[in-house]
Amino acid sequence: MKKSVILGVATVAGLAAAAATAGTVDDVKARGKLNCGVSSGLAGFSLPDANGEWQGFDVAVCRAVAAAVLGDSSAVEFVPTTGKTRFTALASGEIDMLARNTTWTFSRDVDLKFEFAGVNYYDGQGFMVPKALGVSSAKELDGATVCIQTGTTTELNLADFFRANNISYEPVPIETNAEAQQQYLAGACDVYTTDASGLAATRATFENPGDHVLLPEIISKEPLGPLVRHGDHEWGDVVRWTLNALVSAEELGVTSANIDELSAGTDNPEVNRLLGTEGTLGEMLGLNADWAANAIKAGGNYGEVFAKNIGEETPIGLARGLNAQWTDGGLLYSPPFR
Repeated sequence: MKKSVILGVATVAGLAAAAATAGTVDDVKARGKLNCGVSSGLAGFSLPDANGEWQGFDVAVCRAVAAAVLGDSSAVEFVPTTGKTRFTALASGEIDMLARNTTWTFSRDVDLKFEFAGVNYYDGQGFMVPKALGVSSAKELDGATVCIQTGTTTELNLADFFRANNISYEPVPIETNAEAQQQYLAGACDVYTTDASGLAATRATFENPGDHVLLPEIISKEPLGPLVRHGDHEWGDVVRWTLNALVSAEELGVTSANIDELSAGTDNPEVNRLLGTEGTLGEMLGLNADWAANAIKAGGNYGEVFAKNIGEETPIGLARGLNAQWTDGGLLYSPPFR
């Protein structure tokens, strides 16, 4: 989700500058685990299961990075964060990276001194309403009460949309997705607005999901992805190219089922470079030659991670859409491994 920082910009930027003086790759190796910030609970993206094990689309990115650096996808300490705490946790060094449905924006990149490692989900802000409300468009919501997370750019997008359409609304401020769900189901608001993926994830947890509809309007661009602190370029490269490895693996046909076979060597030079049987890409990152192979084995390629956690066969039920490979008309694209 698209939250702004509650602390002053200068404070967060200062924390980030201080924390970035040390090499995070070395810190993670010495510690023997990755400290990864995730959401405090969003079905399909980051949520502990019945055994307390974290699962989800964003969680898979954390596990892939741990596997790339440490050779162990379970060597992760998951740190739940809220919209108010996530940036401070990253800036202060409490977490090594943030993988929490966070939108890449100019100010977060430049002013808050963070570095986005790429986009793992192309999203946009949407609206969910009870089917009983009888509306089919957000333009019909004049006078509605709207549950909206405080301190967010979601608020700004919402205000712009209603003003542009000359309609009014009454905000119902909430702080977490769990609180939004509770308030919405209790009838405290007519509408819940956030990232469309978050709405789908929230609806999937309802006792009667079919009683609620996502309206067709998408009113913003929300490129979501993992981020690290400015100033530690080596660590930024590790996180960025781990994400790229998952994306490239799908394009190249490398899966959790065939990766062991392909790791013995293929007639495709890029597959060989990706899996470390040719070239010195791992050495360039300060990692073992099989870093990318380990990342892919952690949960599969990008398509496998998507399908398992949020795809059309899951309760979340998201189609690939913009998140399809570029070869299939989507926006997903990895720079070449060479």
